[in-house]
Amino acid sequence: MIIIAFGANLPAPDGSAPAETCRRAVAALARLPGLTLDAVSPFYESQPIPVSDQPPYINGVAALSGEIDPARLLALLLEIEHRFGRARSLANAARSLDLDIIAMGGLVRTVPDPILPHPRAQDRAFVLRPIADIAPMWRHPVLGKTAAELLADLPPQALGLHADSDPG
Repeated sequence: MIIIAFGANLPAPDGSAPAETCRRAVAALARLPGLTLDAVSPFYESQPIPVSDQPPYINGVAALSGEIDPARLLALLLEIEHRFGRARSLANAARSLDLDIIAMGGLVRTVPDPILPHPRAQDRAFVLRPIADIAPMWRHPVLGKTAAELLADLPPQALGLHADSDPG
């Protein structure tokens, strides 16, 4: 299973709200060659990390299946981000779309990009809660814990279902 996290907190260039951008990004993931979209989590609203004066994020995860080189998948995700107006500036800056590879099966790699599993996935409720929703048996390839177990280890983080949490 390939797990992709998605999030947005700025409108897309066409003015679409972050939740609509996330829906469209999921549709783009479903069209990736050689991959099948198997599940999409509900959408969650979260505060920016680190805390700032940015608007809240809409976040979720998608599970895909199929075979693809990690570097190729990363390149495809960066292309999707670009189509949705992602401009890379400062770390943790507000964005119209963010797509991250969280895990690709049990693959562990430290170089080259992408690093797998994602090096901060275990620290973020906005990643772990949606994974627990769609893949409750998933285990972090390095830490060996489920998303729910990792979530229980975290200090409280503001996270709630988005008012329009149906990804479809």
